[in-house]
Amino acid sequence: MASVTFINNPVTLIGNEVKAGDKAPDFTVLANDLSEVKLSDSKGSVRIISVVPSVDTGVCDAQTRRFNEEASKVDGVKVLTISADLPFAQKRWCAASGLENVQVLSDHRDLSFGEAYGVVMKELRLLARAVFVVDSNDTVTYAEYVSEGTNHPDYESAVAAAKAAE
Repeated sequence: MASVTFINNPVTLIGNEVKAGDKAPDFTVLANDLSEVKLSDSKGSVRIISVVPSVDTGVCDAQTRRFNEEASKVDGVKVLTISADLPFAQKRWCAASGLENVQVLSDHRDLSFGEAYGVVMKELRLLARAVFVVDSNDTVTYAEYVSEGTNHPDYESAVAAAKAAE
């Protein structure tokens, strides 16, 4: 399992670590209107799954904005930002942000995504910062568990993996 800290304190990750080459586990999260969204809903597309502890924090906000910007430069790539924030908080954040290339989704209800991808921080009931690229055949082609939750992910590598995925 990946070793992660949050504000320099070790945290316990719950779930299964996902690696490049693995079949992407399906999951069910909630959109801002409380409708269910599954990974399988976007089958046939390359997806960047950007995982953040909370869109209401500086690094998470910057990460979501950066992937929104990068997605506008790559044809056919969908960006899913997932956190354990309440859908209502995400809806407020989305309304204020004006981002068009990212779908912000909540794993608050079931932690379905977090457990399937091994990013639930047990001590905080938040998701650890991570990035996954899933190709159109639902294979994980890139996985990064950011070792310190307050650090940025490797944007360049994730975007390169998305560009290389089919």
